[in-house]
Amino acid sequence: MNRVRRTKEQMAITGIDVLLITNPSNMNYLTGYNAWSFYVHQMVMILIDEEEPRWIGRKQDANSAKETTWLQNKHILFYTDDFIQSPVKHPMEAIARALKKAGKEKARIGVEMENYYFTAKALKELEKGLPDAKFIDSTLMVNYLRMVKSETEIQYIKKAAVIAAKTMQTAIDSIEVGTRENDAVAEIYHAQISGTSTYGGDYPAIVPLLPSGTRTSSPHITWSDRRYEKDDTVIIEIAGCYERYHAPLARTLVLGTPSDEVRDLSEVVLEGLNETLNAIQPGQTCEEVESVWRDSIARNGFYKDSRIGYSVGLSYPPDWGEHTASLRNGDKTILKPNMTFHIIPGIWFDDYGVEISETFRITKTGCEVLTNFPRKLITK
Repeated sequence: MNRVRRTKEQMAITGIDVLLITNPSNMNYLTGYNAWSFYVHQMVMILIDEEEPRWIGRKQDANSAKETTWLQNKHILFYTDDFIQSPVKHPMEAIARALKKAGKEKARIGVEMENYYFTAKALKELEKGLPDAKFIDSTLMVNYLRMVKSETEIQYIKKAAVIAAKTMQTAIDSIEVGTRENDAVAEIYHAQISGTSTYGGDYPAIVPLLPSGTRTSSPHITWSDRRYEKDDTVIIEIAGCYERYHAPLARTLVLGTPSDEVRDLSEVVLEGLNETLNAIQPGQTCEEVESVWRDSIARNGFYKDSRIGYSVGLSYPPDWGEHTASLRNGDKTILKPNMTFHIIPGIWFDDYGVEISETFRITKTGCEVLTNFPRKLITK
């Protein structure tokens, strides 16, 4: 309930009477809801004058809400299946009716407009069903509340970090000259989900990213059935996940002898990453962190025009980032203890690239790297 209370405090500051939460990460954070049902319309409704939120979604998913949330059954609502992917009706009609029943037809309603799970049509249907309401963009209200983690959340991320290291070793062991990329990924998935002997893994929000050869110039390529070749460079970006909390990790592997370009670039990336991690302090801004990296690589004649990291934690597909703070020029977010970040200072050129990353948390005196794996260019 503390999370709901803090959310209501933000609602009061911004003059919102009702907050409609459609981001499944935020739904989980506030109520515990956890099911693969985010491909249909669902939400948590927070009414500022009611103590307990309401969940509303597809009828067949209501039992998931009963199983995974702390909500009373009377606050678990549903719409019938004839609303699903219907050309003549929309689930937001049911949402509008529920809000009218609650006396909120003229309320100031916050919605997460910049959201994978809330469509333009959803907003239009709400506006049609509640013509006297005022809709306010509240996209990141709960996301920002999630940034500073509790001790329990930190422990979840640390468990995810152990899975990440185990999975990275599995990936390196599985990638051999002549092995198909998809076969290596099958081993990666097995390691991610099997977890450790004492706790299992969850499905990460992003699939393994595994570009190889000249495709290492493209950081978000997944895999094919291509067979690895001698002297291939392979970028491995994966994450451990536990109870939906993520610890991403990236390394670069060479199957043979690194080219001069890859070797030199890896040294620049490592030097910049190490200097940046050593310089991090609570009270700094995100852009101050990025400036350490920028100055480091500039000494070697390099420049990177994209961010070098972002806040991470609780998440669902298609992204493990929290969509709040970024380690980049211009971001003045102040670092606080128990914020957690994925720092991924990769550099990519037209036909090659290098990625080496870590997940870390801000401490009272600096930062703690949570993933434990050799930080270097790996050759085999």
